[in-house]
Parts: sequence; C-alpha cells; structure tokens
Amino acid sequence: MQKQKEDYSFWTKYKQFAGNEIMLYIIMVIGIILGIIIFS
Repeated sequence: MQKQKEDYSFWTKYKQFAGNEIMLYIIMVIGIILGIIIFS
C-alpha cells in the first residue's frame, strides 16, 4: 500500500501475470475477513 507508484508500474508491465495474482490475493483477503467475522 505504501509504494503505489512503483507497484502500479510493476503491475502494468506484468498485467497478464498480475491479474491472476490480484485475484488470488483478493480471494485470500476475503476469506481471512470472513474467518475473522465468523470466529469473533
């Protein structure tokens, strides 16, 4: 979250690979949030 400009240039260079990575991270984050809500 801190180095947005560097990450942005990185993602634009590797869009095809980054797309799948972003989806995986989003699914992981949603899973973690749901787990915290359920177990809290």
